[in-house]
Amino acid sequence: MADDGVQTHQCDAAITLAFSILGKRWNGMIVAVLGSGPLSFVAVRRAVTGISDAVLSDRLSELADAGLVTRDVDPGPPVAVTYALTPSGQQLLPLLQDLGRWALENMADVAHR
Repeated sequence: MADDGVQTHQCDAAITLAFSILGKRWNGMIVAVLGSGPLSFVAVRRAVTGISDAVLSDRLSELADAGLVTRDVDPGPPVAVTYALTPSGQQLLPLLQDLGRWALENMADVAHR
């Protein structure tokens, strides 16, 4: 019985950590956009409409620090920076799709309150 409490606490802590990163505005969209393959900063910005350059830069750095995105610099000339999902980031794609589907089916009433 004691192990169940520890496992529940560890699971809750892990979920809290995941949502501290994935729950930030734009991060889910960025991960989804990069799911189609590596993209330049400009291509990500075009795909995630409404995000500022500064916020996109911050979010890409956060996702890289979390081990979900890689940043590859080709010294050029010209210098080219490409962002891509890591294997961990790739594993998130079906989970984000499932979560989005669940939210549409179960949270619609909450959004209208």
